[in-house]
Amino acid sequence: MGEERAPEPVGDVEAMREEVARLRAEVRQLRTRMESRPLIAQAQGMLRERYALPDTETAFALLQRVSQQYNVKLRTLAGAAVTAPRPDGRGTEWFPGRARHAEPSLTFKEGRERRTGRGNRSEVLTAVLGQTLAVVGTDMGNVQIADRSERGLRMERHTGLTEDFVDFFAFVGEEGTSCALAARDIAQVTVRDVATHPVFTDDARRAILLAGSRACHSVPLTTESGLCVGMVSAHLDRPVQELTGAQIKALTVVGAEVGAWLSWYDRTVVLDALEHLHALGRVHSGSRLRRR
Repeated sequence: MGEERAPEPVGDVEAMREEVARLRAEVRQLRTRMESRPLIAQAQGMLRERYALPDTETAFALLQRVSQQYNVKLRTLAGAAVTAPRPDGRGTEWFPGRARHAEPSLTFKEGRERRTGRGNRSEVLTAVLGQTLAVVGTDMGNVQIADRSERGLRMERHTGLTEDFVDFFAFVGEEGTSCALAARDIAQVTVRDVATHPVFTDDARRAILLAGSRACHSVPLTTESGLCVGMVSAHLDRPVQELTGAQIKALTVVGAEVGAWLSWYDRTVVLDALEHLHALGRVHSGSRLRRR
């Protein structure tokens, strides 16, 4: 008989799991950077041409400084910069005379209990996820933001879900998932049993079931004009019936309030950041600037 191998110490196994999790997080960050690189490069080229900057490094440094100062993601800032109308070269402002509005209030519990001040998008996404999970009665879920350029939904918040799930659904297109259906129809969607619902592709169904989710409910985050700007979804570990009228009503409020908040953020915080980017570009025209 061969020699029996002694089991690995518990501490070594735990350390290995932590290392694997760390490496997967690094890979996910690298993938996100690679996906964002073409958009950021486009913004760099635009800034260099517009403000006569000496190199792309200076253009990136401008984007980086504004991103950090306004707490706006670099990809979000770059996307806004390349899609916004070109500023009038004769004026000092990019958006002269634009109307400014107060930050919309969030009346649901998690929204009211935010700890930081004005314009914290990260905290609002955390609040909408927490509130949705509390209403549905689960601890698994995620928040996605609409990506207009890629025509789909990009995950930005998640809890209780496996690493494989997060990797698989980091970005979803317009078909093959319940969140895509909810975004298309601008309506809440309940999947009572993932195993049998026809909305999923085979790969998506398998990824959800392997994550321990057997049912889910998706809530579109909508603006006053009815535009879907994001999605929050709750996952349950068992098949369910339809949500109650009270639950649907509560989630309708959440979706409308957070959708209005995200619209305000894009029209206020992001445009403030672009205005500052314009000012910095004019100041640093012809001069070099290094990233921090």
